Amino acid sequence: MDMGLRGRTAVVTGASRGIGLAVARALVAEGVTVVAGSRSSSARLDELVAGGQAESVLVDLAGPKGPAELVTRAAEVAERTGGQIDVLVNNVGGGAPRLDGFLAVTDEQWLDSINLNLMAAVRMTRAVLPHMVAAGRGSIVTVSSVNAFLPDPAVIDYSAAKGALTNFSKSLSKEVAAHGIRVNTISPGPVATDLWLGSDGVAARIGRRNGVEAKDVAAGAAADAATGRFSRPDEVADLVVLLAGDRAGNVTGADITIDGGLIKTL
Repeated sequence: MDMGLRGRTAVVTGASRGIGLAVARALVAEGVTVVAGSRSSSARLDELVAGGQAESVLVDLAGPKGPAELVTRAAEVAERTGGQIDVLVNNVGGGAPRLDGFLAVTDEQWLDSINLNLMAAVRMTRAVLPHMVAAGRGSIVTVSSVNAFLPDPAVIDYSAAKGALTNFSKSLSKEVAAHGIRVNTISPGPVATDLWLGSDGVAARIGRRNGVEAKDVAAGAAADAATGRFSRPDEVADLVVLLAGDRAGNVTGADITIDGGLIKTL
C-alpha cells in the first residue's frame, strides 16, 4: 500500500537502535530521505546510511542546542532534493527503574528524565514547525508510552514526563491543524528493545535487585499483555509510517496504543 511518502524528507530522533532505527528503516523503504539523529551511531544505522537514502547526524538531543542543530542539517538535506522537512518523528527517550522509591529520586534524575522524554520533543518540534508552516503541511509523530496514562511508581519520573509529552502533543495538534500539520502520538507498552531487554535494561535491573533471572522478569511483564509478548520495534515503526503518510490525512490529535492488550480498560 502506497503511504504517499515517496520523495519526502523525515527527521527521526533516537535513530541508532531500537524503535528509532526501525522507524528509519521503514521510512526508507517507503522512499523517504531520512535524517537520523542520535548521540552515537551504530553498525546497523551505518549500514542504512550506506544505502544512500539516510544521513546520520550525531547530536545530543537532551541539550538545548541539539534539536535546532539537527533540524538545520535536515533542512539542508531537504533543500538538496528540492523539498522541505515533511515528517518529524520524536522518538528519543528512555528511563530507568527507580527501585528505591520516590524519596530516592533526585532532582537531577527528575530533570534528566524531563529533558530527554519531554523537552527534547518540545525543542525538536519548535525548531521544525516554521519549516512545516511555510510549506503548508507536515506530520509530527511522537513516541510516548502507556506509562503516560498507566503511572508506575517504579518509573515515576518517566511516567510523569511521558504524560506531559502526550498532553503537549494533543494541545499542539489543535493549534497547528489550520496550517495543514498533523500531530499524533503512539503509546507502546513494553517493546523488545535494549530499554527492556538490554544487559542494563529494566528486566536486568529488576532481576538483580530481586535475585531472579532477567528473562523471568521479562516473561512476567510479557504475560501481563493479552498476546503474551512484547511488541516488536518494526510493529511500532509500521504505525509511525501510517500516521506520517497521506493515508492518515485526517488523523490528528490521536494517541494510538500498541501494547498487546496490556491496558484492560477502554
